[in-house]
Amino acid sequence: MISPALTSVFVKDLCLFGYHGVLAEETRLGQRFVVDIEIRADLSGAIADDDYQQAVCYGTLCDIAARIVTGPPFQLIETVAGRIAEAVLTQLGRVDFVLVEVRKPSAPLPYAISGTAARVERLRTHDIAFSLGANLGDREAVLQAALERLGQADGLTIEAVSSFYDTAPWGGIEQPPFVNLCATGRTTLVPHQVLRLCKEIERDLGRQPGLRWGERAVDIDLLHYGERTMSDRVLTLPHLSMFERAFVLEPLLEIAPDLEIGGRRVSEALAVLARTGGDVTRREPGNRGA
Repeated sequence: MISPALTSVFVKDLCLFGYHGVLAEETRLGQRFVVDIEIRADLSGAIADDDYQQAVCYGTLCDIAARIVTGPPFQLIETVAGRIAEAVLTQLGRVDFVLVEVRKPSAPLPYAISGTAARVERLRTHDIAFSLGANLGDREAVLQAALERLGQADGLTIEAVSSFYDTAPWGGIEQPPFVNLCATGRTTLVPHQVLRLCKEIERDLGRQPGLRWGERAVDIDLLHYGERTMSDRVLTLPHLSMFERAFVLEPLLEIAPDLEIGGRRVSEALAVLARTGGDVTRREPGNRGA
């Protein structure tokens, strides 16, 4: 499923001359190659502000393809398509999906055909981290179930999970203590898809609407999404309050000691919080969330 926030941009029938092929005459004489590129990116800012600087330039897509097609020869057009796709993702940080088709209209075959083609798709993967907490029911079992649901979702992989942490309630509301943990992973989903997944899991595991910072069956917060920064009415990245919460920073430090989010290293943020009187949580020895 592609989020409505993603916009498709196309370059069609870009004709270039190159020297790719298996046969000696192909690399000596060269031939025409025809390239199609489709990208998908969050261009909501470009659309809202009519801002070219926030868009993806068609000319840049053509330049990337031309550099590779007219450059050193490859035997396979599959390789040509793959190199174009990789270069698009490397050079254009806004792009989350790219589809490249390279056609060879004059392939030297002893058959009457209109041409041959190779098509390559690439999805950008993003580093992500979650904070999970619960203070109702069988807290550890609910957190385990939430982790399993996250790890089973298409387009999302959980790579590391912290220990369980006993945590005093945060936010000034009297309620039972929490159990918290953090998890890190990678995803090809866009941020709002990840947010919807978190909310679906919370609902399925029994979370009910209630007071902000109040008691809950399960809470799943997306802490960061690579280096992406954003803020709208439902999602802010990086998470707005994570650097004020020892119950986030301490388990995150356990599994990602070198992680830097929004220009701040997790270890340094936790040290600052401890010096300023932050309530650093206690880890239950030997009790892990996975």
